[in-house]
Amino acid sequence: MSSADIEDPGHGNSPAAWVAVAIMLIAVVIGTIAFRYSIIWLVWASAVLALVGLLTGWVLKLVGYGVGGAKWTQKVH
Repeated sequence: MSSADIEDPGHGNSPAAWVAVAIMLIAVVIGTIAFRYSIIWLVWASAVLALVGLLTGWVLKLVGYGVGGAKWTQKVH
């Protein structure tokens, strides 16, 4: 079996995954800075934002922007 025979599963390369990861990355950066400066309410707000990112990715996947969804097209490299 050659590497050309193996189908690429996509590894989450979809708009849903990109949006979810971007939101969660922003949440981690905000939370890290807030933790450094002991702004506890902002640490908790960033944790909530991370959950919002997870929920956003899930909703976008349900709407069709996930891998294999109706509104997703695979890019050929």
